Amino acid sequence: MSIDSNKSRPSLLDQASHVEEAFLATKQDRAVNLESAVRVFLEFLRGFESLDFAGRCVTVFGSARFGEEHPYYQMARSLGRRLAEEGFVVMTGGGPGIMEAANRGAKEGGGLSLGCNIRLPMEQKPNPYLDRFVEFEHFFVRKVMLVKYSCAFVVMPGGYGTLDELFETLTLIQCGKIDRFPMVAMGTKFWGPIRQFVSQSLVAEQTISPEDLDLIHVTDSVDEALATIRNGLPEQ
Repeated sequence: MSIDSNKSRPSLLDQASHVEEAFLATKQDRAVNLESAVRVFLEFLRGFESLDFAGRCVTVFGSARFGEEHPYYQMARSLGRRLAEEGFVVMTGGGPGIMEAANRGAKEGGGLSLGCNIRLPMEQKPNPYLDRFVEFEHFFVRKVMLVKYSCAFVVMPGGYGTLDELFETLTLIQCGKIDRFPMVAMGTKFWGPIRQFVSQSLVAEQTISPEDLDLIHVTDSVDEALATIRNGLPEQ
């Protein structure tokens, strides 16, 4: 009886998807930990080399699940175009949905379009509007790259991953680990209840300060988002 070699052997994508899972799953011996550390180090190096570019960069976060006809897709596409027209490099997570829309707009606006993709069994494949992209196996390495090269951030509606990116970036700003870069959340209907929760629960319980609410600006207007970014940019 013959054996289908494609079925008997895991694909490269399947292997990659298990790398971070194995790394985070449990305690490992020193040799395995050393191998993991080297893998992470090499992944950082690949990111540094791939993302060597000139110009001010804005990272756009958002869901992979919005289709081309969705209003949030159209909003992100318009944003990407305007950012490019004003001379910004546009960086996203490199996948479909909001990420594709922002990269697409950047290409239409004549700007540089970058992506930091993550290897996943579903959803996350590089979109066709990227001038340059790099793929990562570890979420945390990818998030470093999305933050490290940017001078402003725009967060569109999304799921757990987008919320993770939003709150980690806010934490870095709040704790002084990065400068107080402009941060915009687009989609007032989507972000309204979340902002209300933050105000009524976190501020009310004094787990954050009232002024921490000012770290992010919420709007539906591309013009207002651009003005917030321009006015909030550091001098250098």
